[in-house]
Amino acid sequence: MSELAEPLSAFMARTAGPGALSGLVRLSGGANMESWAFDWAGASYVLRRAPSAEFMLGRPYGHEVEAALVKAAHAGGVRAPDVIGVLADGDAMGTGYVMRRVMAEVRPAAILADPPPSLITDLGRELARIHALPRAALPEAIPVMDTAAALAELKARFLSYGGDRPAIALAIRWCEDHLPEPAPLVLVHGDYRMGNIMVDADGLAAVLDWELAHFGDAHEDLAFGCMTVWRFGQLDRPAFGVGSVEDYIAAYQGAGGAPVDRERFRFWLVYRTLWWALGCLQMGAAWRSGADATVERVVIGRRTAEQELDLLLLLEAEAPQAERDRALPPPRAAEAPPLGEPLNREIVAAVRDWLAEAIKPNAAGHAKFEVAVAMNALGIVMRDLDAGVRAEDKALADALLRGETNLAEPGLLVRMRRAALDKCVVDSPKYAALARAREQWNG
Repeated sequence: MSELAEPLSAFMARTAGPGALSGLVRLSGGANMESWAFDWAGASYVLRRAPSAEFMLGRPYGHEVEAALVKAAHAGGVRAPDVIGVLADGDAMGTGYVMRRVMAEVRPAAILADPPPSLITDLGRELARIHALPRAALPEAIPVMDTAAALAELKARFLSYGGDRPAIALAIRWCEDHLPEPAPLVLVHGDYRMGNIMVDADGLAAVLDWELAHFGDAHEDLAFGCMTVWRFGQLDRPAFGVGSVEDYIAAYQGAGGAPVDRERFRFWLVYRTLWWALGCLQMGAAWRSGADATVERVVIGRRTAEQELDLLLLLEAEAPQAERDRALPPPRAAEAPPLGEPLNREIVAAVRDWLAEAIKPNAAGHAKFEVAVAMNALGIVMRDLDAGVRAEDKALADALLRGETNLAEPGLLVRMRRAALDKCVVDSPKYAALARAREQWNG
């Protein structure tokens, strides 16, 4: 924090005029970028940044383009943040930009506990506004997505990570077999979901995190916020955990959005669930390579299990009714723990309990968040040591990718259901869809 104070003060003096920096604190949100809140001359701001240029390598565009996009969206009537300045190399703070702070709620759990009555309408309206932004008003560096090429890139990434997760292979093959025709191009936000919107008593207050924006199919944005993972436990409210898909689509179309094709919507729901499954694996790979050594990154790498479960729930309708009705195999029986010296899981449990009792109560801000993530990581290890289950099956994944087998094969669906349940119990036992899947599959 102290290393930011001096260069940030110099930047703000040059950008916003005389003042004094106060209240500088790192916000806990942001899986990829750092966000720092602070006050200057009686006003509140947020610095969004990457600590180095190296962190931005491989991204389709940098923070200068992202800031220009956010400014264009704000000017075009979208509830995007108001950007006041972009960091330069000489500012010694990495890459990023400063925007006026929106004082509203961003935590999904808090929003979904009591969402404003207008929120589902607001979400549809705001997305229609984003999709209506004229291309001429937006930065030229925003890329165009070719769906077939993007799917091929996902497949190549899957193979580079071992190509051994059957649920992912099943989804890739399904997407290849159901690839839609190209759609009219609109600006796609790319990450339009609960967690990236801010809400106050009047409804939607701001749309955040524009780093994945591109030109593509409007249905991609529409489907993304309806993924199970972004409902944050509100499984009976399939649009953002707030309301129904029908009301969401009606609000979108009522605000000028183009008519929605439900088959195309379903394709993108599967595609983006697949995309996030591989995104989780990619974060594990980033930790393993040393590119991002945070505990948060390696823990997100284990959230692949959630998306594999969701993919199976989305795609099991492809199986014959007889296979969907087949009884689920029992879970692997737990072994009785031996007596004597402490087991590995007991040592891990001791460290986790120490963090909970001695460290977490004294931590604050982002440090407290990191302690919670570390405790979660140790919990995964404890359950993994007990269960001894794995998700990898290269031979089955290869057969699914090649189309040599599918969910019509006798016993394959229940075998994949069992594997998905067992892995999610280890990696994400509190994931809401796990309880729903157990009930649905009698598991």
